[in-house]
Amino acid sequence: MKIKKGDTVIVLSGKDKGKTGEVIVSMPTTEQVIVEGVNVQTHHQKNRRTRSQGQIIEKSGAIHVSNVALLEGKKPVRVGYKTEGEGAEAKKVRISRKTGKTI
Repeated sequence: MKIKKGDTVIVLSGKDKGKTGEVIVSMPTTEQVIVEGVNVQTHHQKNRRTRSQGQIIEKSGAIHVSNVALLEGKKPVRVGYKTEGEGAEAKKVRISRKTGKTI
């Protein structure tokens, strides 16, 4: 998966189209990410003990990774890979497809 935790992304489709935020959790097995402030869902929590109040909790829900794009500056970019180095010391790094810069 090309989007990782800590990346700043923009939402490309859905009810939150155009919103930006930081990736909080990346789930490669289900190909989903949780972005801060995007796909906010309310959860009504019942009180646990007597004489305590219940509450309404707002959480960011998961969205599919195909609906987000990595931000470089203020524009969305596609992500590619490039190997740097030779032999056993070769490293796979992420690059911007538009500019060719490493991310």
